Amino acid sequence: MARTPQVSSRIEECVDALIERVGRDITLGLPLGLGKPVHLVNALYRRAQGDTGLRLHIVTAISPLAPGGKSSLEKRFIEPFAERLYGRIPELAYARDVEAGRLPSNVRVSEFFFQAGSCLNNPVQQQNYVCTNYTHAVRDLLALDINVVAQMVASPGDGEYDRVSLSCNPDLSLDLIPLMRERESAERPVAVVGEVNRTLPYLGNDAEVPAHVFDVLYDNAADDYPLFPVPQQPVKPADHMIGFYASTLIEDGGTLQVGIGSLGAAVVHATCLRHRENAAWHRVFEHLKVADRFPMVARWGGTEPFETGLYGCSEMMVDGFLQLMKAGILTRQVYADADLQERINAGEIGPDISLQTLDRLRAAELIDSPLRARDVQWLQRFGIIRDSVDLKGGRLVVGDLSLEPDLDDEAAREQLATLLGDRLDGGTVLHGGFYIGPADFYQQLRELSPEQAASICMTSVNFINHLYDHRFGNQRLKAAQRRESRFINSAMMCTLDGEVVSDGLEDGRVVSGVGGQYNFVAMAHELPRARSILTLRSTRNGSGGLQSNIVFSYGHCTIPRHLRDIVITEYGIADLRGKCDEDVYLALIRIADARFQPQLLKQAQKAGKVHASFKLPASWRHNTPEAVRAALEAAGPDAFPTFPFGCDFTEDELTLMGALQRLRSATASRRGTLKTLWQALRGDPAGDDLAPLLKRMDLDVPATWKERLDQRLLVHALRQ
Repeated sequence: MARTPQVSSRIEECVDALIERVGRDITLGLPLGLGKPVHLVNALYRRAQGDTGLRLHIVTAISPLAPGGKSSLEKRFIEPFAERLYGRIPELAYARDVEAGRLPSNVRVSEFFFQAGSCLNNPVQQQNYVCTNYTHAVRDLLALDINVVAQMVASPGDGEYDRVSLSCNPDLSLDLIPLMRERESAERPVAVVGEVNRTLPYLGNDAEVPAHVFDVLYDNAADDYPLFPVPQQPVKPADHMIGFYASTLIEDGGTLQVGIGSLGAAVVHATCLRHRENAAWHRVFEHLKVADRFPMVARWGGTEPFETGLYGCSEMMVDGFLQLMKAGILTRQVYADADLQERINAGEIGPDISLQTLDRLRAAELIDSPLRARDVQWLQRFGIIRDSVDLKGGRLVVGDLSLEPDLDDEAAREQLATLLGDRLDGGTVLHGGFYIGPADFYQQLRELSPEQAASICMTSVNFINHLYDHRFGNQRLKAAQRRESRFINSAMMCTLDGEVVSDGLEDGRVVSGVGGQYNFVAMAHELPRARSILTLRSTRNGSGGLQSNIVFSYGHCTIPRHLRDIVITEYGIADLRGKCDEDVYLALIRIADARFQPQLLKQAQKAGKVHASFKLPASWRHNTPEAVRAALEAAGPDAFPTFPFGCDFTEDELTLMGALQRLRSATASRRGTLKTLWQALRGDPAGDDLAPLLKRMDLDVPATWKERLDQRLLVHALRQ
């Protein structure tokens, strides 16, 4: 008999219930990112703060917090913006205390993925970091002996608890909860706790679970809150160029995985441009002479609009996938049956249904004639025969019609044609493990039509991120669905031997985490005609000035050189798979910024990896920011906007943001700080043209010496 969850509108009652179930030594597993049940977690954390006898270990990934500035100018900019976006969202109390270094001694927080850069200077969190691949996270959570799992869930309606949706985070929970029940059956106390939030989009398919998988459900409509948004990031010219090169490697009829951030947005935008404004896209393609410089595009990619369309299979469902859906690109449906999927891949079965569909299925020995009960059930599963049809006494029956299910009988075939569906049903255009994104992304999810929502399947990350058999699909099915896969992920640096740095620094500090990057890279080497594409900007601004992200060597790597594949910068494509070391070194130098190519070549030649007689070709020396801008301009004005999918900032805020970024770069060193201060103090005072910007920063009437200095610095930065 199925259990019934304890449903309560009182938060303290829910905390009491979980403590009663597991005791006062709690290891709490929370979902990555958005799916954390903030009210429940905060109430449990408050309990631990007030009761040192309660031990609480929180194990999770990405604990999002509203942004805050470092300098006084940045705080003036961020605080009004943060209030506008996050003012109604309760804050994760433990995450703020982690940031401030004030966790009580009886509370510990371990994460396997940090919000990028958030814990670089937090020794306690660096010490508590758990390094794991995404597909191993469930195993490692169990190894840490978690006894409570808690997450936010969506309800189909007020007071309905027959089923709930894991919505944004079925990624680990679908596999973790059954294993928790196994522990419970071995008489180890566990608690599975949910918090209902009506603003969370209700998504079905694998994400929909019986309510009784939870022991406790907290539901208080007065406590519903908006979902934590991640604003769109500006897409700079270098990002757009990287996205453009990536879009040349996407095969029509293939599979796409892409990550969050400006590089992911750039890939999606360029792909949409290729589909919707192909002439403009081709002008950039021809300006860059892509076909001549990177002939691999002809074998692995495409240049025309998408006819068959793409299927998405990505641990993270970014908002870009909805953009691809709206553009008519994310349209290739896959089906949860390897036999059917292989017939579709071979072109034997199309989306439109006819008697020929049945004949080809019979020729493939997937159905018999006369049709058996299991044949009818299988055909109805995919909409090939209408659900209203029954098989009774060996005959197909619907209403007053009764006929022999014999595909060799012409009279029966004519009648059978009237019982067929119109198109294949039950297809999926996107499998995702979790999502987090801008506020309008959540609204779009809430407004999906029933057909669109049914075509999205939020599911286990262990189904998505590797090829091993899983209860949602075996290796054969996964390989059939994931044809022509392009796994596109971002990186921080790449060494000349093809090692990629994505998650940490050479002193051991963790920037973010490996997440699923290794999984996708490894899968690209296993699947037929799959490629891993790692994208990175060629340079970055550091404390010592401009630095290359393509380096000779580095003391940390995320992806080892034996898994090297494709690397893209704004200067082109490096195809590294199966190449000898000299070719790899030169391919990466070729896509480095021209200012760093001579030194990289010198280091490679000194190490004996490149022949001493090699000279940099003149064409390679065109790798400059000016060349990138010229290439993008070939598409025409506004083809590559800074915010291709909307913006949460006002025009004034965008202007201020640019000024503050320039100011941060200018003051990255002591010498730069002194120079900037001198220039700011000697500059002309603000004029009327800057009044609205100064008012937005509350510096229109500075009252203190510090405010007057901040005003001068801001005016100087705005005039640069």
